[in-house]
Amino acid sequence: MRGEVLHYDEDQGFGFITGADGNRYTFTRENLRRQTAMTKGTAVEFQPGGGQARDVFAIAAQAAGPAADAGTSAAPAQAAPAPAAVAPQAQHFGRAAEPTEPTDLWSYFWRGVTQNYFNFAGRARRKEYWGYCLFWTIALLVVMGIGVFADVETGNFDSAELPAMTVGLFGMFLLATFLPSLGMIVRRLHDLGLTGWLCLLILIPTFGSLIILVFALIPTQGRENQWGPVPAGVRI
Repeated sequence: MRGEVLHYDEDQGFGFITGADGNRYTFTRENLRRQTAMTKGTAVEFQPGGGQARDVFAIAAQAAGPAADAGTSAAPAQAAPAPAAVAPQAQHFGRAAEPTEPTDLWSYFWRGVTQNYFNFAGRARRKEYWGYCLFWTIALLVVMGIGVFADVETGNFDSAELPAMTVGLFGMFLLATFLPSLGMIVRRLHDLGLTGWLCLLILIPTFGSLIILVFALIPTQGRENQWGPVPAGVRI
C-alpha cells in the first residue's frame, strides 16, 4: 500500500504513516526496509497489518537509485531534444484523498470485525461507531434467537437446568467481539483527541458506561490530531 509519512522521530525510531485507505499506521526503525531519511511528506510503500506499517521504504529513494546508476554509466553523447515533461501533481493521502472504502453502516461493522479486529490505532468517526453498535446488536439478537430456539427444541426450558445453548452462544458471541468492540471505543476516543486509556472507565459500574456513551455522541474533531487525519466522509 502507498502512504505518506506524517511524522518520524529519528532519535526514538518511531513514526506515523497515513495510508491511501485513509487509516493511520505506526512504524518503527525496525520496520524500515533500508535506513533512509523519513521526513514529513515522504511518499512510501508499506505492508499494513493490525494498525502497523511493515517493510516500509521510500518510493522516491527507490526510483532515484536506478536513475543515478544509469546516469553515471552512460557515455557522454549528443543530447537529443527531449519533449517537454509535464510535472506530475503531488499525490496526497489520508484526509485529502478520495475515500477508497465504503462508508455505509454495514461496511463499518464488517471492517470492525475483520480487518480492524485488533486495531487500536487511528480514528473512528461517530457514524462508524454507531454503525458498528447497530449491527452488533442485530447480530446479538440473531445469536440469542438461535440459542432460544435450540433450547426450546431440546426441552431445556421445561427442566430446572439452565438454557445451555442460549447461555453458551451468548458467551461465545461476547468473547468473539470483545477485541473489535474495545478497539472501536479506543478509536472513537482518538477521534475526539482523547487518549484510548479512557476506555477503562467502562469498568466503573453504571457511570462508566454512561461516560463512554457521552463520548460516543460527541462529533468528530475537525482537524488532524496525533492519532491521524480527519476520517474520510466527515464534513469539516
